[in-house]
Amino acid sequence: MSEPPPPPFNTALLSGALAGTTVDLLLFPLDTLKTRLQSPTGFFSSGGFRGIYRGIGSCLVGSAPGAAFFFSTYEHTKSLLSHNFPPLPTSPNQTTTPAYHHMLSASLGEIAACAVRVPTEVVKQRAQAGHHNGSSAQAFRHIIAQYSTIGLPGVWKELYRGWTITIIREVPFTVLQFPLWEGLKSWGRARKQRTGRGLFESALYGSVAGGFAAAVTTPLDVLKTRVMLSTEKQSMFKVMTDILRENGIRPFFAGIGPRVMWISIGGAIFLGSYQWAVNTLSVGGEKKRGKESVL
Repeated sequence: MSEPPPPPFNTALLSGALAGTTVDLLLFPLDTLKTRLQSPTGFFSSGGFRGIYRGIGSCLVGSAPGAAFFFSTYEHTKSLLSHNFPPLPTSPNQTTTPAYHHMLSASLGEIAACAVRVPTEVVKQRAQAGHHNGSSAQAFRHIIAQYSTIGLPGVWKELYRGWTITIIREVPFTVLQFPLWEGLKSWGRARKQRTGRGLFESALYGSVAGGFAAAVTTPLDVLKTRVMLSTEKQSMFKVMTDILRENGIRPFFAGIGPRVMWISIGGAIFLGSYQWAVNTLSVGGEKKRGKESVL
């Protein structure tokens, strides 16, 4: 069975925005607990189980555009690669998209998404950790207020603090998650001898792929959180060596339970709702085109 064609740009954009907002709102408390477990000041000093919706304002601002940027870039790049480097035939009636298509597409998608995700993540995590009274607005205003002393370049650097480590975390994560997700979907289609996009299978495979990628990349996630929460700008290498010198390897797996749980559930919701939106918008578009052709 051949793989279904990628959705149009607008469909990927809208579906991604819906998926990102849905998963971030539903699973925000788990994300907060994970951030506090990774905080250098400790879980209870960062708020413990109190105020688990701190920072949700920043989350609301960044979720839709970040996910929309990711999926529109991902699907468009995958389409370009498929056009220039056609899928490989694995049997007389079946073709398979090479894994590097998904890896490259997902990597570029993450880089595009981080343009929105990093500033909102900086503000969100500071609020989640109890900084600035747990308010996203106050955390953002505190960064902007530094304009008089550090200027626009300084404010820009503060908003994008952790950009490098976020990319270093996100690219390996997505290189693991998306080829696995796409591969499982291809396997499911071949097993059931169909070419459509199954919603339940997409959600299930998204959960498996997300949980696996989350566990493997937890040390990078810890580094990202520590860099973003540090009171002074520090390099990723310094943060890493400080952790190793003071506490050894154990802190690098702080929050692995909530992270794997959050992303496993989130993978099902995120990729499942994305698939639902793609299916719904695609069916709606086909019906509209059918009516226009009749007229």
